[in-house]
Amino acid sequence: MPNAFVDTNILVYAAEESVPTCRKTGIARELLLQPNLHLSIQVLNEFTANARHPGKLNLSVEEEEDWLSQWLRLTILPLTIETYLNALRIHLNHGLSHWDSLIVASAMLAKCGVLYTEDLNPGQEIQGVRVINPFA
Repeated sequence: MPNAFVDTNILVYAAEESVPTCRKTGIARELLLQPNLHLSIQVLNEFTANARHPGKLNLSVEEEEDWLSQWLRLTILPLTIETYLNALRIHLNHGLSHWDSLIVASAMLAKCGVLYTEDLNPGQEIQGVRVINPFA
């Protein structure tokens, strides 16, 4: 299976603990069982912010650590100058936000052909990275 990059929203849905489990939570958890998944430090930072936010996931320290221990088993891309410069070009050429451009640049660096996210246009291809919304 080819490399795929996972955006923050997938992790947030996977960590959602509401009962009954929503459809997106089930899909996210199933998706995260696939091989060859990649994340970036940015994605981990965004997950942590959502995990700690009282109006979002509001996880306990133990719950946050449990989820992070799972995510840290995946391939994690650093935020480098190369990634940053590629993100600037992606922003200029494709009109994406800075943060979305960093996600795409990280996916490119990892040679991921797929980016799982609900934040971009499904089916869109950005410099060889195809956007898939697993919830659509």
